[in-house]
Amino acid sequence: MKVKSHQISNKKIAEVTSEKIIINSVKDGQEFLGNLYYQNFDNIIINKKHITEDFFELRNGIAGEILQKLSNLRVQLIIVGDFSECKKIFHDFIYESNKGKLINFVSTSSEALKMLSK
Repeated sequence: MKVKSHQISNKKIAEVTSEKIIINSVKDGQEFLGNLYYQNFDNIIINKKHITEDFFELRNGIAGEILQKLSNLRVQLIIVGDFSECKKIFHDFIYESNKGKLINFVSTSSEALKMLSK
């Protein structure tokens, strides 16, 4: 896993890349978020391809538990990728999530950085 650091205003942003899936389970997600939080990152950008497909199946609870960790740490997560193949229920989740600041879904990393610069 590689972390590219960005500084926008007072925000320290981690843009994470990898050759493999980083978040395979709730535990992986919680450790991932905790590690970046303790490195003083306020915001995290990660590509959809680095997260298990199970995350995008809302009924199994993985997304919910990871969101709880985000909420506790007060860290913003932006997931970048193509979500067109996700089920309608997840598209509804994306729509509602993008209204807030905790977790957002965008198409590109540059779009994520632009969002964080506001």
